[in-house]
Amino acid sequence: MSEPGFFSHTKVCIFGLGLMGASLALALRGKCANICAVDPDTKTRELAIAWNVVDRISEYPPVNISEADLVILAAPVNAIIGLITDLPKFHQGQAFVIDLGSTKKKIIEAMERLPSRFDPLGGHPMCGKERGSIQYAEASLFKEAPFALTALPRTSQYARSVGEKLALIVGAHPVWLDPETHDRWVAASSHLPYIVANSLAAVTPLEVAPMISTGFRSSTRLSVSNQKMMIDIIETNRENVLSSLGLYLQQLNNIYAKIDAGDIVALKALLEQGAQRYDAFLSKHAGEDI
Repeated sequence: MSEPGFFSHTKVCIFGLGLMGASLALALRGKCANICAVDPDTKTRELAIAWNVVDRISEYPPVNISEADLVILAAPVNAIIGLITDLPKFHQGQAFVIDLGSTKKKIIEAMERLPSRFDPLGGHPMCGKERGSIQYAEASLFKEAPFALTALPRTSQYARSVGEKLALIVGAHPVWLDPETHDRWVAASSHLPYIVANSLAAVTPLEVAPMISTGFRSSTRLSVSNQKMMIDIIETNRENVLSSLGLYLQQLNNIYAKIDAGDIVALKALLEQGAQRYDAFLSKHAGEDI
């Protein structure tokens, strides 16, 4: 698996050419034998061919999908679960299967039901943009990003190597996690930030627009993330999202109480706690490259 040309003979099929699927296709261009794709959106299919994102694309799975050695599922979480259910109808041969879904437990459970001719592995590159269509895709999206990999008990060692090589070849670094840990971590680091950003945008009066600058924009950027995708994420990671949201509300209530009481010393301590935690994250990321 360490040879540079591992993917040179690999035929790849990507289901879903939104931001993640299209960016992955661009990152794989020239590194594999060919790339086909499936996407229900007409405009997406037109752009994919016009911009040479893939070699061929169809609205429904093409007849020759069974030629694919590697099937990548890059759709919203519930759509991925549906695709896993339907995959045996589309692909009659053997293949590695990896998804790019933002939650893992439900997807891994669905993968367990795949016929034995499929070698499945869960995946989740921790990168993206607030706008999620093919128009914003870029090959460099995965550079230096963590790429979570979640193996099933049935996942072969070879499939594990394929997953690691896929992460490395697009410039990411693999991080192995069990599905439960993955979902707990991303609830705090990804799903809660979306809810916070969206809520902040929702309660900010329009009259303050003339005073909006970089701080507000960076704090609310995630509020325009694809709602269907985010609803799927919250639905399939409900308990972890509620847990993270509960901790956040507790901290907000503490800050509210200190401000209400005029307790500036205690307020300063709470704010310093947040600043120190932020610095700790940066230090850990720089020291361990995770």
